[in-house]
This record gives sequence, structure tokens and C-alpha cells, in this order.
Amino acid sequence: MNVIYIHTHDTGRYIQPYGEPVETPNLMRFAESATLFRNAHCVGPTCSPSRSGLLTGMSPHNNGMLGLAHRGFQLDDYEKHLANFLKRNGYKTALSGIQHVAPDEGMIGYDHILGCSDKSVSKNDRDMMNAKAACDFIKSEHDKPFFLSFGMWNTHRKFPEQDKYNPDYVKVPHPIMDTKENREDMARFLSSAHFMDTCFGQVYQAIEEAGLRDRTILIFTTDHGIAFPHMKCNLTDTGTGVSLIMDFPSNHLKGRATDALVSHIDLYPTICELLEVDKPEWLQGKSMLPIFSKDEAINEFVYSEVSYHAAYEPKRAIRSNRYKLIRHYDIHKKPVPSNIDNCPSKDQLVESGYLEYTVSRERLYDLYIDPLERVNLIDDASYQGIYESLLDNLTFWQVQTDDPILLGQVAKPDGAIVNRLDCISPEADEFEEDGIR
Repeated sequence: MNVIYIHTHDTGRYIQPYGEPVETPNLMRFAESATLFRNAHCVGPTCSPSRSGLLTGMSPHNNGMLGLAHRGFQLDDYEKHLANFLKRNGYKTALSGIQHVAPDEGMIGYDHILGCSDKSVSKNDRDMMNAKAACDFIKSEHDKPFFLSFGMWNTHRKFPEQDKYNPDYVKVPHPIMDTKENREDMARFLSSAHFMDTCFGQVYQAIEEAGLRDRTILIFTTDHGIAFPHMKCNLTDTGTGVSLIMDFPSNHLKGRATDALVSHIDLYPTICELLEVDKPEWLQGKSMLPIFSKDEAINEFVYSEVSYHAAYEPKRAIRSNRYKLIRHYDIHKKPVPSNIDNCPSKDQLVESGYLEYTVSRERLYDLYIDPLERVNLIDDASYQGIYESLLDNLTFWQVQTDDPILLGQVAKPDGAIVNRLDCISPEADEFEEDGIR
């Protein structure tokens, strides 16, 4: 079977198959013939760490991707990348569009690098050119099975201007204030998502026209939550929750949704099992095949983390179906503004005094009672046993995976760029020499 991995920037679950008022009919058509994961999470709600987890099957603190690739962070070993693993198992590999796990795409080792990565070209034009390149590759002659990664710049900020949606009738996402400026911002996101769906639809149609639908493992996902405050770069579900739609020829869960708790790191071992190739010893996730065959749970817990985004903000989370524990490890007790993408809702928060808020060192949520994660139960005596159990399991995972945060501050690699903690904008040239403070 071929493997086609289609991914977006900053989309979360804000697409039509998850019930959101977003026009993504092509993704809806795919979901209706595939399996929709309603409870999928990334391993790190920032761009490069998230993708690194999926593409190596390891936590970011194990694969080396502690921060953003375009700021100088990179994998410890690109031979562990899924593309190179599949290449060693007889696959032709190709990349069209964004990759975001290497400072330079040539470092990864793809056989073919297609399309356009020139940032002077508009985001929409890049995505359209890369969709066409992916389509041409899919329809070309292949003497061996292939792995294709097609990555879109949409729905990353800055959103293109739009006239498709009337902001007066747009719903802003929770937990963003409903204002004129935020509705206009969300309307631009919706337009970006619609354009992304158009590009996905072209590639999906090419797969069908080439007669490869029944010979392909097809995956659609995104890196993390949408680029609004309290979402991207946060360990709440609004940050870690991702869209994930997957299909393959022998899928017994076609056309259905599952509530099974899964992580991006579960995809690598699943692909290995489907292709009947030996799993590499470094994998940390679990095969999802029991879900596809019996809708059977595979994870009691999933984990997510942040070390660096624009600035240093170390935190870790453990999540079960019902509970979540988030721990912050830095001594800084205020929000880190450069880790929030610039946008109208961020401006509103800053102007309203948000940066003076105190960040809780630990947060415990009962997701059955409080799915929006508003009530911190860390001091509730009736949840003390739950807290201790989650903390024990989180600590066990950290010890088993040699999480460097257990030894103190996590150092950035030489040459990587990191903003100061008091820097407001991630785009400002206000950097730290040591990456800490």
C-alpha cells in the first residue's frame, strides 16, 4: 500500500466533520468513507514538536525537537523520520509543501521535493501549486509503493483577506470574546479553512482518478489547535486536540467516528503494522488497529508537552478519558505573550491586563463535568487521589522517557533563536542568548 499523509497548519478540529460551521465539503466526503477520531491529540501543541512526534513516533523531548525548526531546532536523527524508515523498506518518498521538522527540507532525505516553498509567493498560491505537484506525483508512473507528505500553509496566520463570510454571522471559537474584530478575524480563518479544503479536494480526487484509493493508507490531520489565545501552545484540549481522519483498504470502521483516546505517536506503529514491516525499537506509541477492528481502547493515558515555542515555557500534561493534569516547570509565573500568535483577540487580552495574571503551577480538570477546562480542582480534597495517580503516571512516563525537565531547565541548542519572556510579539527581535531568560 501507498502512504499519503496530508496535513495542515493550526486547524485543530475546526472543520465540518467535527460539527463546526466551517465549509470543508471535501474533508466531509472523506470522513464519511473513512474513520473520524473524535479524541485525538498531538504530543506538543506547537508546529515542529507536534509533527516530529507523528513522524518519529517519539515524544519531542526524545527526538530532539524541543522548539521550532525555522528557529534552529531539529531532530537528533533524521534516519528515524517516517519517510526514511519507509525508504529503507522499499518505498519511494516525496514531499510537497511544508514539512516544519527541519531548518532545511533537504536535511530530511526525501527522494523527491516537489512544488513551491518560496515564502514570497502568497500562501494560497503556494498551497495550490503544491496541491497540483502532489496530484501530478500521484498520477505519475510508480515502480514501487510511495510515501507522500502533502503539507499546506493554511490555516496558519496571517489569514488571507476574504469576502466569502459575513463577520456579522460568524461564531468566534471558545474561549474568545465575541467582538467585531474577533468575528472578522474568525471569518478570515473560515476562508482559509475553505481554501485548504479545496486543495485537499484536488489531491483526494487525484487519488481516486489514479485508482489508488483502495491501495493507499490515507491520513489527514493537523499539528495542533487553532492560532488563537488559550489554544495553540496550550495543553488544554483546545491546544492539543487535533482533527484526525484515516482510512485504508481493510478498515472495518469505515464511515464511523470513534471516541477512542489516541495520540499522534500512535500513527507510526499503526502504519508499520498495516504494511507488515517490523516496528523500530524507538517507537513509543501503540498500534491503532484494535480501534479499527473492534473500536477497542488502546490508551489509558496520552501525554503532551511544551518546552520552547517563540519563548521558553516548559510544561507537561497527562490526559485520560476523564481527567487531565497540567504542570508548569518554569519559575516564571505570568503568561508568556510571545507564545501567543499576534491577532486581535491577543491585543484585547493584553490591553485588558491579561499579562498580569498569575499562572497556576498545576491544573487538574474533570473533563466529564468540566469539558471546557474552566475549574481547577488542584486544591479540592475530594480529587486528591486522582491527582496523586495522575502525577505518579506522569512522573513514571517522564522517567521512562528521560524527560530533561526533571533535571532542571531545558537548554536550547546552539544557534537556536528564542524570544525573551517579556517580549510581546513572536516577530520582535528580542532574543535571549541562553534561551531561558
